[in-house]
Amino acid sequence: MNQLEQLQTEVIACTRCPRLAAYIREVAVQKRRQFQQDEYWGRPVPSFGDPRARLLIVGLAPAAHGGNRTGRAFTGDSSGDLLYKVLFETGFANQPNGRTSDDGLKLKDCWIGQVAHCAPPDNKPLPLEILNCRHFLRNELRLLMPQLRVVVALGRIAFDGYLATLKETHQVNACILFQHNRLNTTGPGQPMLLSSYHPSRQNTATGRLTEPMFRAVFERARSICGSIP
Repeated sequence: MNQLEQLQTEVIACTRCPRLAAYIREVAVQKRRQFQQDEYWGRPVPSFGDPRARLLIVGLAPAAHGGNRTGRAFTGDSSGDLLYKVLFETGFANQPNGRTSDDGLKLKDCWIGQVAHCAPPDNKPLPLEILNCRHFLRNELRLLMPQLRVVVALGRIAFDGYLATLKETHQVNACILFQHNRLNTTGPGQPMLLSSYHPSRQNTATGRLTEPMFRAVFERARSICGSIP
């Protein structure tokens, strides 16, 4: 077992946040009607992807009836429907959808992490809960950093969480701003940082984020990473 795999076993076993641990167990029992026949994962959701990735995607947290149900980030919910479609179109995934954890989806040159690995009530983890999870992202960065070219942060909380993690071990430039499809240089020898609105239904249904807007972020990431390996 390599270090990234070992780290994910630690994620799955984590019980640092009592509120979140109780919530994800409760959701796994009190299932949404359309998923009554499903066996929910109901545990912290690990990161996954290509260990040689040049692109790191940082999300907020699993969805209660998405990743918390399927056991894989951005799988089985509307956010993932858009994300994996765009990743496929830009060469970072082998198929355009992710429905279950065993559906054959493979990420290419891409790793997906999160600032919180447990689904939070109302999609809002508390600051302490994000802090409790930070060491997982910090260790992923340590292991991925040698080949990373660009980080895409999905939403302001993921953006702030990534920067806070980076600042623990690196000098970070001032005046780094969150704006959709904005490219930031964080510091010497560090990957570029691309910020994006989160592909949540709230953003897509209101038109704040459209599919072409979202695709443009990953087209930019692809241009930074270079050709598909």
